[in-house]
Amino acid sequence: MTTNNAKTLLGFDFGKKYIGVAVGQQLTGSATPLGSIKAKDGIPNWDDLKHYVNEWQPDIIVVGLPLNMDGSEQQLTHDARKFGNRVSNQCNIQVVFQDERLTTADAKERLFAQGGYRNLKKDNIDALSAVLIIESYFENSYSENS
Repeated sequence: MTTNNAKTLLGFDFGKKYIGVAVGQQLTGSATPLGSIKAKDGIPNWDDLKHYVNEWQPDIIVVGLPLNMDGSEQQLTHDARKFGNRVSNQCNIQVVFQDERLTTADAKERLFAQGGYRNLKKDNIDALSAVLIIESYFENSYSENS
């Protein structure tokens, strides 16, 4: 029997050239980096994206929303929303957006602490940013429900 808390999530850290990917499990409140998908001007390689969707069968997709530090939107915010809407339409899965301010800086800090400069590969940064987006979503969902 599946409970309401046993949802699988895919997280995407949207970028114009690369989109970080992570998978999360709501039951444990944790996420794991999977890698990144190449994109051309924000349009992903759909075959690669759908491969992740088919492999993990997520209940929800979380897309990071790149906001300015004051919470205002920028062009990249609109591009991320457009990406999320396309993913929802292409994959027929609910997409939610999550504030991703400072996730890249946090990801770089964690990766450097784990393995120094050689650990700061673009693929690692994007995937860990996607992990942080999912974890942030879990934290916000938990605080809203308690």
